Amino acid sequence: MAAREKPAPVFDLIGKRRWYYAISLLITIPGLIFIALTFVPGARLGLQFSIDYTGGTIWEVHFRDGTPTGAQVKEVLAEQGLGDSSVAITTDGERQYVLIRTEEIGLQQAPPATPPPTVAPSGSPGTSGSPPASPDPSASPDPAASPDASAGPSPSGSAGASAAPSPSPGLIVPSEGKLGEVATALQDRFGPIDEVRQESNVGPIVSQEVTTQALILIGLGSIGILLWVTFRFGDFRMGATAIVALIHDVIVVVGTFAILGTLFGLQLDALFVTAMLTVIGFSVHDTIVVFDRVRENRIRHAGEPFAAIVNHSLLQTLGRSINTSLTVVITLTALLLFGGDAIRTFVLALLIGIVSGTYSSIFNASALLVDWHEWDDRRRAREFAASRAG
Repeated sequence: MAAREKPAPVFDLIGKRRWYYAISLLITIPGLIFIALTFVPGARLGLQFSIDYTGGTIWEVHFRDGTPTGAQVKEVLAEQGLGDSSVAITTDGERQYVLIRTEEIGLQQAPPATPPPTVAPSGSPGTSGSPPASPDPSASPDPAASPDASAGPSPSGSAGASAAPSPSPGLIVPSEGKLGEVATALQDRFGPIDEVRQESNVGPIVSQEVTTQALILIGLGSIGILLWVTFRFGDFRMGATAIVALIHDVIVVVGTFAILGTLFGLQLDALFVTAMLTVIGFSVHDTIVVFDRVRENRIRHAGEPFAAIVNHSLLQTLGRSINTSLTVVITLTALLLFGGDAIRTFVLALLIGIVSGTYSSIFNASALLVDWHEWDDRRRAREFAASRAG
């Protein structure tokens, strides 16, 4: 009689969960340390915040002779002592602009409005058809002057008045103060600035509002996810472990930015909040897919240990999770390499968060759920033994 063939061994993902915990600790602990360094006064370590959070000056200009790269502009800014500034290239139609975000360095005041024509004293024939008396004798015999001075400025006077201002109403190329020094240095390197599209200061009050709203949004989102997952699967443990995996992803992304901010000066901008909310949604979505298969397999494989049921569920959903994440990662990598500077920080946060979310959904959330179930089983067994002994 032929020997009975043994079933092919199933790869035990859940049995190696201690290794997954160790990998997560190796990733999150350095991030937490660098996040904590953010609060060391005067150290400039940890998270580096852009002017969306700290306040500063935004200046957006167009160069007549062509648009320089962000790296070239940052080199000039570093020579002016503004090495922490961020530079992005923006587009409006066929025109490309250089968007500079730097510490608050003061703005050029707009020129005062053209004063109205001087009203002649009472009894003067200034408003009549005869030529008004002028305090400057040279004004009347000027052959280029208009016969009626009140009808409008002379052609020569108009040309002189419009030589300095930029095409943008109320915005001029600064020539004084620190911003004037920056403008002069940029024009010496890249040619004249023919348009100032944006020039403004952002104060710390706005920055505080942005930070508060970000924390509120993440907190409300996490509470909503916990309630929904608990209601959907009828198990508080599934909701709680999904939130733990979510917190893991947040720490990985924020910690990575704290490390990159310390080493390379990478700054957080307002889009970082959007990226974090997107990462949270993606992470929980992947976790729910695994938990839904666990719910189905608890019926199909009734009587098996819970760890074996979760392991079956992971193996059944592993291909889908990896393929889904891989398509997103490929797209985000292309955006990171070839996209504009304005979205690069946003794309990097998404890329790190989606990779971390895929890992935590497969290797952390399910593993924690198994450990929690086994702990509950041991607790019930001890209580039952104690009741029998009593």
